[in-house]
Amino acid sequence: MLGVQVKTIYGYAAKKDSYAKRLRRIEGQVRGIAKMIDDDKYCVDILTQISAASSALRSVALNLLDDHLDNCVGQAIAQGEGEANTKLAEASAAIARLVRS
Repeated sequence: MLGVQVKTIYGYAAKKDSYAKRLRRIEGQVRGIAKMIDDDKYCVDILTQISAASSALRSVALNLLDDHLDNCVGQAIAQGEGEANTKLAEASAAIARLVRS
């Protein structure tokens, strides 16, 4: 083989543009929160915006997790028990991190 590198395509590939757009929107929310602090806005208003940004990030995370389960874990199951167990353990760890955050 001539050192051909195969590019891995992940489950979110079909929705990549949508995820990028949502993350840019969240980035704008976070910049807005920083500006609210710079402008000495009311604490509860800032907390409300932080809650909205957190919720938006959680939504992206859950959608990515769904894509991972549908695609990456599904493919691993087709490849056999060893690969499936590895992907399921990764997914379980990711879920645990999401729940703790």
